[in-house]
Amino acid sequence: MAEQARRGFLPTDARDFCEAACVTLRKAAEEVFFLLNRGYPVQASTRFVGDRYQLSERQRLALARTVSPAESVRARRSRKITDLRGKVIDIDGFNVIIGLEIAFSRSMLFRCMDGTVRDLAGLHGTYRLIPQTDLAVGALLRTLAKRGAAGAVIHLDKPVSNSGRLRARILAIAEEQGFIPEVCIEDAVDTVLKSKPLTASGDAIILDECAAWYNLAADVIAQEIGDYPYIDITSQIEL
Repeated sequence: MAEQARRGFLPTDARDFCEAACVTLRKAAEEVFFLLNRGYPVQASTRFVGDRYQLSERQRLALARTVSPAESVRARRSRKITDLRGKVIDIDGFNVIIGLEIAFSRSMLFRCMDGTVRDLAGLHGTYRLIPQTDLAVGALLRTLAKRGAAGAVIHLDKPVSNSGRLRARILAIAEEQGFIPEVCIEDAVDTVLKSKPLTASGDAIILDECAAWYNLAADVIAQEIGDYPYIDITSQIEL
């Protein structure tokens, strides 16, 4: 196992996402929402609003990941299911597990307009197991078993480093717990998940095209950690 790490944390986060900063970010989120609803692309919208409020790159990324156009939010919510009993679910492995590692590291997680939980971590092709990896995987498998899932397929991105090590660790923990998922290493996980009947991911691109999705990361956190101090800069926005 790798050295101690606090996944998803930067020292500047305390400044960028303190309550005073979040007051400004909520105003910025409303303006980004206004632009997105009028067809402006997310990068241009967050750049324009970010320049106005002199936001940091992390703050702009938070806006991009938490705010979505009203039409997209409604469509995603309409395809969300709340019952896993008897169902097989295909899971965006790195997306979900990294979010849970961040939760067990007590780093920043954001509650988003579409109900998902997202973080500001970026893989960029690199990944290392950390002490929180076992906690994240164990919690994930326990929640799937508790919810009565008939099975699960965890999809890992082949181009990401240590995908093989993570697969081996998931299967080892699964043997201990008695809920055994299939774990696949694939070149294009996003493309695969878009075609599945039921997926778990926080990736907006997947959520916009999948047939149905389950808010797995949020459910695992609620079950295994409890009341998490999510950062919410969009709750004031009305659809």
